[in-house]
Formats: sequence, C-alpha cells, structure tokens
Amino acid sequence: MKLGMVGLGRMGLNMTRRLLRNGHRVVVFNKSKDRVKEAVKSGAVAASSLRDLVKKLSRPRVVWFMLPAGTVTDDCIEKLVYVMSKGDIIVEGGNSYYKDDIRRAAELKKEGIHYIDAGVSGGVWGLKNGYCIMAGGEKKVFKQIEPAVKTLAPKNGYLYCGATGAGHFVKMIHNAIEYAMMESYAEGFQILKASKYGSGLSLENVASMWNNGSVIRSWLLELLIESFREDPELKKIQGYVEDSGEARFTVKEAVDSGVAADVIAASLFKRFNSRQEDVFANRVLAALRNKFGGHAVARAGAKARVKGVSAGSVTHAAPDKKRKAGRPNGCNIE
Repeated sequence: MKLGMVGLGRMGLNMTRRLLRNGHRVVVFNKSKDRVKEAVKSGAVAASSLRDLVKKLSRPRVVWFMLPAGTVTDDCIEKLVYVMSKGDIIVEGGNSYYKDDIRRAAELKKEGIHYIDAGVSGGVWGLKNGYCIMAGGEKKVFKQIEPAVKTLAPKNGYLYCGATGAGHFVKMIHNAIEYAMMESYAEGFQILKASKYGSGLSLENVASMWNNGSVIRSWLLELLIESFREDPELKKIQGYVEDSGEARFTVKEAVDSGVAADVIAASLFKRFNSRQEDVFANRVLAALRNKFGGHAVARAGAKARVKGVSAGSVTHAAPDKKRKAGRPNGCNIE
C-alpha cells in the first residue's frame, strides 16, 4: 500500500525502511532534511510540506504520525486536516494519551476523516525485529491499514484492541510495566554490587547466566548484558533517568479507578529521584533506556538537564480547550 510518514525520528525512519523493504510505497515529511535524505536513499519519496505529502498520496490517503505526544502532534493534525479529504485516515503512532485520541477522533469525524491510535513498541531494534503494534479505532478503518501494520510487526506482534483510545491505553500500560521491570533489575544489580560478593562478581556474567533458562530472562536483560560488556561499572554515564509520560498516565488511571499500583508508582518516583542523586541502580536504568530506545544519556562529568517531560507536557488537552493558532516547527502546511 501507499502511505505518508510524518516524523522520521528514532522509530519513524526505521519504520519507513521496514515498509519500503517489503514493497510498500512511502512519502515522507520531517523537520530535519537530513532524515528525509536518508529515507529517500532507502526508496521513499520526499515531501516538502504537509500539502505536498497529501498531493503525492492516492485517496483514501493514509498518513502515519510518529511525533512527540501532545501539542506537536495536535498542531500537525490540525494543519493536515485543511488539506485532507473525507475518507482519509490519520494513524497516530506516538505515545499519545488515550483521552487525546478520543478527542481527536471526535473532532476529525466532523470532517469525515478517520483516526486510528497505534501504540508502537520496538525502539531502535524494530527495523530488524519488528514493531509490536496495539491499535484502536473503528475496526473497518483498521482493516484498511492492516497491510502496513502486518509488515511492521513480527508474527503475532500486533493486535486490534478495540474502540478509539484502546491502542494507546494498552501501550500506556505496557510502558508502565516496562518501568517496573527495569526498576527491579536496577535494584537487584545495585544490591549485588553493594554486597560483600560484589567485588568478585562479573555483573555481565550474572546477567548472561540469568538470561539462559531463569524465570527472569528477558530482552531487557539481554540489553543489559551489552551495557555491562561495554562499560562494566557504567562509569561513562550518569544515573539520570527521564520519563516519557506513560507511567504518569497509568498512575493517574490507577488512582481514578481505585486500583493499587504500588510498584509502577514507585518506579516512576524513582525516576524523579534519579534527577537528584547519581547511584549505580539509576545508571542501570539509564543504560537500558539508551539500549532499547536510543534515548539520550547524560555522560559522566556532564551537567544533566531535564529536557523531556514536564507536568504540563503530559497533561491531555480538554476537549473544549482552544489551542493557539500558529505553525509548529516542521509542520507548516506549505
């Protein structure tokens, strides 16, 4: 099938490549022209603007977004609506809050434009291993984009989860579980390192052994083995760990639902704490985020800086809240 890809970051570019390698045609648009050039080398068609991207697609058009959640995605969708037609489809593949999906779908429906929320997991390894995709929206619309989803995902690696918002809701919980798993590994290796046996233990060897037959074997542990191999003491990075918002949403959902989520909440707060003190467990977390998602790490000796999520950036916009007009970086219509 033919589709547009808006956003060629850590995941968007490799998703484009995976689609191209499997016979799909992809028109790309991105703020950074260097990324566009890389996609073109892989066989993509470049678009100079959102309007140009839409012109280069056939109706019903499918445009897949891989942008930061929140205002950037909202503003780009608003711009795109002006040049799309009834029956076209927007797929939001970032980490949007599911309530934002519900609002957007309702707004787009008035214009006759369909909306699919697609939680995507796989990080920088997705090109090789495939992307796990969790989709929400009208099922008949999902069926229209399923050929692309099937290509992006490994065997049995995608699921139609239900009505609008369901895809990102399932992805939200996925990411919260990921936080808790990572924190468990981090604390365990911190205890090993601090013990009387720590000086004689190779943490790489322990992790490698655990990843062969034990009940805690996992891909995260596999990535941690790589991190220990490259830097046994993780001295090259700071234990400074950002959060991208999903665990915050999950904790809020747990509070609203009256469901205890002690471990997930604690793992989130531990990330807040990591921005105040540098201990080995936090370096384990930082190393893992860098390995699976390509997330930046603060190098040892460098001044760490909070550049990611603020309280405002993860709060979903109210349905009746009027957003400021104006063009966001990289999302001009023309």
